[in-house]
Amino acid sequence: MTSWINYDGYTITTNKNKIDLSTLHKYLSEESYWSKGIPLDILKKAVKNSICFSILSPSEEFVGFARMITDSATFGYLADVFVLDNRKGKGLGKWLVEVVMSYPEFNVLRNWFLYTKDAHSLYEKCGWQRIKQLDLIDKAMIVNNTASEVYNL
Repeated sequence: MTSWINYDGYTITTNKNKIDLSTLHKYLSEESYWSKGIPLDILKKAVKNSICFSILSPSEEFVGFARMITDSATFGYLADVFVLDNRKGKGLGKWLVEVVMSYPEFNVLRNWFLYTKDAHSLYEKCGWQRIKQLDLIDKAMIVNNTASEVYNL
């Protein structure tokens, strides 16, 4: 378990015991566009099998999250990155991405990947590039099942 503290007293930790699963599930299943309807049991499995980063307020309130799915050798997929709306505008999202990217276990990863519909500028500030800029668009492939197909919604 590792923790980082910023100048405003917020903490980022990899301690999974600090994840407020109720808040995480509510945000992902009801508010996010990428995980609408995700069942709690699926989310618990995702958390269990990922390296998770939680943002805690100075009063230890769970206010943000990101998780990395990785083999810890060559590839990592950054997922479920968010800061609760009432905490946005403090630079916490950028700090969270910077902390994830500087995590010692990830310093050997050659390939990082993520999806975003609306946060390109946040990730670009942290060194990410759009796939089309990397001339990989003709090489990248995906299988993308809808939530209703996978979760029987």
